[in-house]
Amino acid sequence: MVYIDTSFKSLNKLGEELCGDRVEVVRTDNGVILVLSDGLGSGVKANILSTLTSKIISTMMREGASIEDTVDTIVHTLPVCSLRKVAYSTFSILHISSDGNGYLVEFDNPGCIFVRDGKQVNFEYITRTVAGKSIKEARFSVDIGDTLVLISDGVVYAGIGALLNLGWDWDNVAKYVTNESNTASTSARLTSLLSSACDELYQHKPGDDATVATVKIRPLQEVNLLTGPPLNREDDDKLVREFMESKGLKIICGGSSANMLCRVTGKNIETLLSSSNPDVPPIAHIKGVDLVTEGVLTLRKTVEIIRKYLDDPTEFESLEQIDENHGAAMIAKVLMEHCTSLNLFIGKAINPAHQNPNLPVDLSIKLRILEDLYNLMIRAGKKVKRTFY
Repeated sequence: MVYIDTSFKSLNKLGEELCGDRVEVVRTDNGVILVLSDGLGSGVKANILSTLTSKIISTMMREGASIEDTVDTIVHTLPVCSLRKVAYSTFSILHISSDGNGYLVEFDNPGCIFVRDGKQVNFEYITRTVAGKSIKEARFSVDIGDTLVLISDGVVYAGIGALLNLGWDWDNVAKYVTNESNTASTSARLTSLLSSACDELYQHKPGDDATVATVKIRPLQEVNLLTGPPLNREDDDKLVREFMESKGLKIICGGSSANMLCRVTGKNIETLLSSSNPDVPPIAHIKGVDLVTEGVLTLRKTVEIIRKYLDDPTEFESLEQIDENHGAAMIAKVLMEHCTSLNLFIGKAINPAHQNPNLPVDLSIKLRILEDLYNLMIRAGKKVKRTFY
């Protein structure tokens, strides 16, 4: 089983408020369906065409429809351009299952770029006619570490007539992706790099809508986060035992939680004073635990960073925030870039220092923050399990 890490970013054609490209990502119980559609022209009409196309394809394929029925529906649904007498929207479909099987369909879009072990891999395409349209299909397998990138033709044409006479062209885009795929640890980082390079070639004045949609195949990674002692002190041993026996990375948030674990296990805690943010308390170290931080203040900052990151994971500012050297950023980076499933071990003992006197006495600010974290992780496509003690 693998984790399918996806991201995408679009540059709008200069002067257009709406993008003529559209990406839809659908996560199912057994994989991901990613659709990139490029509508005819640019602006509102192109946006409508690409939106209809991507929505129809992603919805029908999620429900198990065949590619024949899907393409036939698109052909008979799209409005016809009164000037050119065609209903035209290109598309690429990438369907990857959690067991590593891949299926690619392309209609008039630039080909998917596939990189494995630092080398470009060529697909074995089959070309056939479906509902009067010539489409290319490929079936393949993916392994951990593989990178796949879908692009619209605005990426291939970047720089045409300006920095580059004939544009960037597909081979050079593929070479760039191949060179950067190993250094960019997540799909968001590679999407950001490729989109930024495209924008530079356009000299920040895109002559066409340009879209990048990236998939990285990553291993499953469980993360276990413990915060707060249990409501009843006699449950301390149970909480610590279940946390320490759990598989995956281990994070402790809160001084009282860390002290409880040390008392139960006999381990020592060492405070590490380095932090790049004076508003975030220092981290600590306990042998056998991957990260130890302060509680409420750090968790609140973590939620703030993750919320901003999820608004646009490909923005340099979002990426810079999770790269900072303090406890909240470290938690956010683990949860956003490494974690595929999160187990929350939540002790319900209430720390009076965390209470707002204007709120009911049994309402813990920490629990509200953890609720926000839970919802953000669900939004990020992670599996989350909560156990209360």
